[in-house]
Amino acid sequence: MFVVTYRKFFYIISVVLMAGSIAAISIWGLNMGIDFKGGSILEIEYPEGRPDQIALSKALAPLDLGASIRSTGDDAYLIRMKEIGQEEKSSLLSVLSTLGTAMEKRFDSIGPVLGDEALRKAIFSLVLVIAAIILFIAYAFRKVSEPISSWKYGIVAIIALIHDVLIPTGVFAALGYFAGYEIDTLFITALLVVLGFSVHDTIVVFDRVRENLKDASAKKPFEEIVGESISQTFTRSINTSLTTLLALVVLYFVGGESTQHFTLALIIGMIAGTYSSIFLGSPLLVTIEKWQKKAKK
Repeated sequence: MFVVTYRKFFYIISVVLMAGSIAAISIWGLNMGIDFKGGSILEIEYPEGRPDQIALSKALAPLDLGASIRSTGDDAYLIRMKEIGQEEKSSLLSVLSTLGTAMEKRFDSIGPVLGDEALRKAIFSLVLVIAAIILFIAYAFRKVSEPISSWKYGIVAIIALIHDVLIPTGVFAALGYFAGYEIDTLFITALLVVLGFSVHDTIVVFDRVRENLKDASAKKPFEEIVGESISQTFTRSINTSLTTLLALVVLYFVGGESTQHFTLALIIGMIAGTYSSIFLGSPLLVTIEKWQKKAKK
């Protein structure tokens, strides 16, 4: 199977993508949404035609709310700002009404304490899911000892999962800097979905490797067994991913604007997860087996 033969090439692609993601996160940071840093968000609609965004920014400037404005749909704006009370909200709505007939569609306000708590819970949930996946893999492959120990399947799964989390996070770090995309609870939900999808694909290939190890003759090289296992599951993995991606792409373009960022995170994560399951995870098993042979010599 070409995936195993040219595994170093696919490793390079993975390393470049992960390094680029780490660089984006380090340089630009993550644009955290009000879910995590606290603040208020107001979606305002102008049914008779919304005013110019520059004019809206100038009108809000005297209120000193630290507002960022983004257009939504054809006649609405999404305004993110520091946490405000009812009195400040009333003043804000009054200013917005001077620019045209304004209707409040949505208003949310989260304090910084709740934001910090949500961030801690989000990080904890990601760590917990990864730990649970590793324990499951170690248990499922507990009877596999040759030529790769069961715990090493778990290590490979960790590397693949880190790859799958880093890439969409890095992309959103760049989008946050250039386009104002934010990291919110929906983004964390998307990462959790991606982790589940990715580990499913990885286990499918690993399980085929395990079955082929049982059936293979003693002299059959491990590299060949892994290559055959990838070949046997390759079409299924690609077809499953493509059908899922088609649905997500349709949802991105025809769904509501409130779910666009969530859908985009899923699309990027699904692509990264499919890539890691086929071109990173299983070939790493071959590399580890070769390292073991060299260490014994």
